[in-house]
Amino acid sequence: MAKRPRRNHSSAYKAKVALAAIKGDKTLVELAEQFDVHPNQITQWKNQLLERAAEAFDGPGSKEPPIDVKTLHAKIGELALENDFLEGALTKAGLLSAKR
Repeated sequence: MAKRPRRNHSSAYKAKVALAAIKGDKTLVELAEQFDVHPNQITQWKNQLLERAAEAFDGPGSKEPPIDVKTLHAKIGELALENDFLEGALTKAGLLSAKR
């Protein structure tokens, strides 16, 4: 028996199969034959859909990771130190006037 090449299904296809499984009109075996997918794969997609269903109703800004204020303050301090160093070096080289 020849191996079938690996298939990559789109998200829309997975959602369609998972929704069909959730409806419960057909058995997993019938769905597997209809969509030409293994029953275990249908079960996985169904579970993923059920676990992530609440994310569909999240607000538009909920995907952003939380802001780490300590890291941002450290970066601001680092940049301020670099600016002061470069300002002093340019002033000594005569490329920047002492007044700003």
